[in-house]
Amino acid sequence: MAAAGLLVATGAAIVLTTGAAQADTTICEKYGSTTIQGGRYVVMNNVWGTDQPQCINVTSTGFSISQANHNVPTNGAPASYPAVYYGCHYANCSSGSILPLRVSDSRFAGIQTSVGMSFPGSGQWDAAYDIWFDPTARTDGQNTGAEIMVWVNHAGAPQPVGSRVGTANIAGGTWDVWEGNIGWNVISYVRNPGTNSVSFAPSAFFNDAVSRGYAQTSWYLTSIQAGFEPWTGGQGLAVNTFSVTTNGQPPVSTPPVSTPPVSTSPSTPGGGGVGKCSVTYTKNDWGSGFTADVKVTNTGSSALSAWTVGWTFSGNQHITNSWNANVTQSGSGVTAKNMPYNGTIPPGGSTTFGFQATYSGSNPVPSLTCS
Repeated sequence: MAAAGLLVATGAAIVLTTGAAQADTTICEKYGSTTIQGGRYVVMNNVWGTDQPQCINVTSTGFSISQANHNVPTNGAPASYPAVYYGCHYANCSSGSILPLRVSDSRFAGIQTSVGMSFPGSGQWDAAYDIWFDPTARTDGQNTGAEIMVWVNHAGAPQPVGSRVGTANIAGGTWDVWEGNIGWNVISYVRNPGTNSVSFAPSAFFNDAVSRGYAQTSWYLTSIQAGFEPWTGGQGLAVNTFSVTTNGQPPVSTPPVSTPPVSTSPSTPGGGGVGKCSVTYTKNDWGSGFTADVKVTNTGSSALSAWTVGWTFSGNQHITNSWNANVTQSGSGVTAKNMPYNGTIPPGGSTTFGFQATYSGSNPVPSLTCS
């Protein structure tokens, strides 16, 4: 099993901080860490599964494994999990973080993250996000919540914890879904085929885990981590870029231009119920891409049991990922349908979903319908 989750049950609770990285910094301490980008992210060496040496070279945007020659059994725990993270790991927290954050908080759906990696050399490893959820707003470890692993790529024999339980289409890719329990649920999403970069909303994977019964919306997001689990080798693996944004925008350097919300209030019956619904579309645009938050409100006197929102883009907009809805695009036409957990809306109540898209040219707000 690929027991990344086991790292919290071992010596990973020891955290050594070597200060903020300005120029490149080398860390060889087993549990040594430092900060980058003014403390926004923490980079940790985290050699928890072996006594063999490992060093990482920390840059202003990530890190690379500069020394490692691991050789642990591939049917057991990995040698280490060097990673860069946003949030808290055993009371070592990045600065300015909004974590821990309850999943029911409206800001959760707006969190976006991206990573760019490289995999020179040989060995057996996975390149994965480790995203932690806890029933309480703790900063000092893991309780009995859920660990979501997003395997961006992997090499060799190691497999995730547990067994394969299905597939999912998230963040523009197809993922094999694995689930196991090691004192908490470990839900692993293995991309097929692997890639060296990915951008997504953590809520997209969490909501899929909720729909499968492995997570609860009352829990708290405590940490977003990206790194590597090497079993053999490991030298040369690198996180070149890592970013987490918390205001609904994807991780780009160009400030977005916000447009005022645009509302439509069709009189069509709400899908599956006898109420009516309206939609509000709020766009954050930075010139070559954008995100949109869509609010669905029950304007009728009876509860909705399902809803569908539709629209047609006027240009070449292409949706790359979405959250809190099953969003499909055919040409310029888009249909968004509720997920199993947010289809029911009481009278006067509302729910939200969102998506990220690319485009060139113009990007006017489309006319939306709700049914």
